Amino acid sequence: MRNLLRSRLFVLLLGALFAFSACHGPRLTKANVDEVSQGMSRKQVESILGPPTSIDSTNLLVMKKVTYAYTQGNESVTIVFVNDQVASKESNLHD
Repeated sequence: MRNLLRSRLFVLLLGALFAFSACHGPRLTKANVDEVSQGMSRKQVESILGPPTSIDSTNLLVMKKVTYAYTQGNESVTIVFVNDQVASKESNLHD
């Protein structure tokens, strides 16, 4: 009986989690990308846009360059970090 109750609770919690996550639209929007500004940390950018689709990292002698690429269908956003701060961003997102 106790296992049955736990199973039902687990299924209920899992259903609530899926319902909650379905309420949120895509994080990769023009408005969200516009929130990203020069000097932000990687953690700050990820809190706005979520984890990137891909990461490219280059450690040079005097600086560290990391490029975050976000893709959503045929739209994309590229954010370049130099020494862990946003140095530039490019986007082809539509309104």
